[in-house]
Amino acid sequence: MSRQRSAVSLLVAFSFIVLAVTGVLAFILPFSIRIVGLHALIGFGFVGLIAFHVFNNHRQLSGYLRSRVVWGALVATLVLVAVFLWQPAPVRKVLRLSGNLGPALDRFEVTREGMRYQYVPDPRYRMDLNVRKGSAFDTSNPPDFAIWLENASHYHIKTLHTPQSPTSASAALPYWDFKRRGWEEAKREAEASGEAIEEALEYDALAGATQNSSFDPADYILPDEAEESLPYRLLIEIDQANDDQASLVYGVDIDNAYPSAYQLLDLVGHPVRQEDDDEGKEEWALYYVDETFDSALKLIDSALLTIERGSGEKGKTSK
Repeated sequence: MSRQRSAVSLLVAFSFIVLAVTGVLAFILPFSIRIVGLHALIGFGFVGLIAFHVFNNHRQLSGYLRSRVVWGALVATLVLVAVFLWQPAPVRKVLRLSGNLGPALDRFEVTREGMRYQYVPDPRYRMDLNVRKGSAFDTSNPPDFAIWLENASHYHIKTLHTPQSPTSASAALPYWDFKRRGWEEAKREAEASGEAIEEALEYDALAGATQNSSFDPADYILPDEAEESLPYRLLIEIDQANDDQASLVYGVDIDNAYPSAYQLLDLVGHPVRQEDDDEGKEEWALYYVDETFDSALKLIDSALLTIERGSGEKGKTSK
């Protein structure tokens, strides 16, 4: 019996060490299914070992349950659980130090300073967009917001952040909605005809494809060869509900020639519906902002885009 107790106690101790190490690694490193999986599976085994430990030492442990200390320990544990679930500002600050964004490719949050968007589709690529709020930005009622990528020919290739309510945002963010619907229509037509999406888009939209006509995000974000990288653009459209002003579009051109990039987004303009083209298709254009705009110009103080590229094992980029 003593050998069994010793074996169980040692297994509990060693399992606890593995749990502690994998827990710390899961916090400080980017998401890894191996680390998180190991942590979870060892945790299940740890629960079983604790059950054996309680069974082997039930007499000693029963004495603890009759002590007043157990109630203090229980209350302290419940308070910690409640605080960590509630996540007040100090706890959120600690959590933001984590390098683990989870299995999702991106994260969008509204902060006291404004808004932040992070996109990590591969260990070799990290995008961080920090939007500093202006005087008209209300964090309790944040504006509608969309983020997307376009190729050098100004054709939509990927929506990074979709507004919480795309249906209502289609009216608030007409330029993004127009670009997105154009992509989805081309995609449906390509699927219906059995052709490759890229081929259909090149034929319908570009009339003479160039190197910048690719619609695969991986060709821009993580090209196989650095010298073959394609320039692309990141755009955001922002609109505050009930301000009687059109949405505004900010953008920046991105070049893969530099491993790290820090760029401020520029105000591109506001969307205006144009006459339909010769085929009856909807058309929108961006116009310069004039004196009719007031509070809309105060929604954003500045928007900084940071991109970090590094070497490493190539992963699969989301398309």
